[in-house]
Amino acid sequence: MSAAESALTALLEVMARLRDPQKGCRWDLAQDFRSIAPYTIEEAYEVADAIERDDATSLRDELGDLLFQVVFHARMAQERAWFDFAEVAAAIHDKLVRRHPHVFSAQPQALDGPALETLWEEQKARERADAKEGAEQTSTLADVPLALPALTRAAKLGRRAARVGFDWEQAAHVRSKVVEELAELDAALAQCSSAEQATQAPSANVVEEFGDALFALANWGRHLRLDPEAALRAANQKFEGRFRHMESLARSRNLTLQALSAQAWEELWLEVKEAAAADTKKSEGHPGV
Repeated sequence: MSAAESALTALLEVMARLRDPQKGCRWDLAQDFRSIAPYTIEEAYEVADAIERDDATSLRDELGDLLFQVVFHARMAQERAWFDFAEVAAAIHDKLVRRHPHVFSAQPQALDGPALETLWEEQKARERADAKEGAEQTSTLADVPLALPALTRAAKLGRRAARVGFDWEQAAHVRSKVVEELAELDAALAQCSSAEQATQAPSANVVEEFGDALFALANWGRHLRLDPEAALRAANQKFEGRFRHMESLARSRNLTLQALSAQAWEELWLEVKEAAAADTKKSEGHPGV
C-alpha cells in the first residue's frame, strides 16, 4: 500500500469512527447533507484564498479540509446505502478518462486552446444527452447549480445558452449590451427622487436593472475569455491592500480615520495608487527607475 493509499484509508476510518452511533462524536452524528453543504462551500473558498496568497502550507491544510468534506458526504451516503467513497473516486476516474479521449484513446492527439475546449464541451453535452435519454425533455440551462457564486453562474448560463446559438457574435457586441444596461439603470434611478435614493431601499426596478448590468458584465468577461469571479476577487484583494496602506499612512501621520474628509481620503488614495505604480515599474525593471 502506498503512502497516499494508507493516508486515505486512515482518513476514511476516522470518518467512520466519528459517525459511529455508539462511540462517535455527537456533533458529527447530528449532521446531514444540508447542514454540511455550507462548510463544503466555505472550504472551497479557503482553498482559493490560499492559492491567491501563494501560501503552500495553508493550501495543503485547506485541501485537507476540503477532502474531509468529500469524505464526510460520502460516509453519509454510504450509511444510506446510496454509494461509498470508492464509488465516488471510481466515478470521477471514469469521467476524466471519458472527457480526455485525446489523452487516453488508442491514438492520442496534442490539442490545446479552442479545440480542447470544444472537445470538452461536446463530451459534456453528450453525457447530459445520455442522462436525459428516455426522460422528459429538459431545458438547455438545466443542472446549472443554484449554489454557484452569482457571477460564475451568470457566465455559465451564458455558455450553456451559447451552445444552441443564443449568444453575441463577438466581445464588442457584449460591451454594447453593458452600455445599454447601464443606461437603463440610469433611467431607473432617474425615476427616483434624490430624497428617495438617500433614505429608502432601492426600488425593484433599480435592483433588476443593476442585476442586468452585472449579468452583461459577466458575459462580457466570458467573451474576453476571463473568469469574472476571479477578476472580482483580484479587484477585492487590490482594494483591500490599498485601503490598508491608506490606513497605515493616516495613522503614521496621527490622523483619525473617522475624522478624515472625502478630499483627504481621495488624496491618500491617489498617493497609494502612485506608490503602487512606482513599485510595479521598479519590479519590472522600468528604465530610469
